[in-house]
Amino acid sequence: MIPLTDVSRRPTSFPIVTLLIIGVNFVVFTLELINGDPFVARWSLVPADVSSGHHLITILTAMFMHASWAHILGNMVFLWAFGPEIEDSMGPWRYLVFYLLGGVAAMGAQVAFDPHSTVPNLGASGAIAAVMGAFLVTFPRDKIRTILVIFIFIRVTYIPAVLLIGAWFLLQLWSAGAIAPQEPNGVAYLAHIGGFMFGAVFARLFEDRSRISS
Repeated sequence: MIPLTDVSRRPTSFPIVTLLIIGVNFVVFTLELINGDPFVARWSLVPADVSSGHHLITILTAMFMHASWAHILGNMVFLWAFGPEIEDSMGPWRYLVFYLLGGVAAMGAQVAFDPHSTVPNLGASGAIAAVMGAFLVTFPRDKIRTILVIFIFIRVTYIPAVLLIGAWFLLQLWSAGAIAPQEPNGVAYLAHIGGFMFGAVFARLFEDRSRISS
């Protein structure tokens, strides 16, 4: 399932912060392509380093980095599907703080889960998971235009946010081994879960209720 946009509402203000975040991610990815592995190694998060108090800045820098074109395109599609409405509900500055804190919470969850790991972690998906958690508690009944792929069949359909995001979260739990034991595959599922939980729990604290329509 690939979410495209919320068809139940439109933001009342231009989603400048969401677009800036997307732009920064693509600028950083361009720097990765230009500077290669040394740049990635320098600015991605290594749990063993962070847990020992080193390279703490990578908690922030890693959330703007990506491992491939597929990685960044997938993340940015998800951010664009859910970000504008959450930015609209919070206002740009609260949303920016929320997004960054969600990314920090996601990285913190991954470090806490495996503090001795020397595998670099990078990607915006933890922060985007926080946005999705916020969307779930704020607009659960909104219909999301979604590309549904079933084997060779592709169709565009409309799925309630509570079902779409709920299914995504259950997949993260399954993949992390919280529902059933799984072999690790290098994806930071605990970061996804940590970011999502942060978003779901703290979204209401960042919302401006006067900006939300039913």
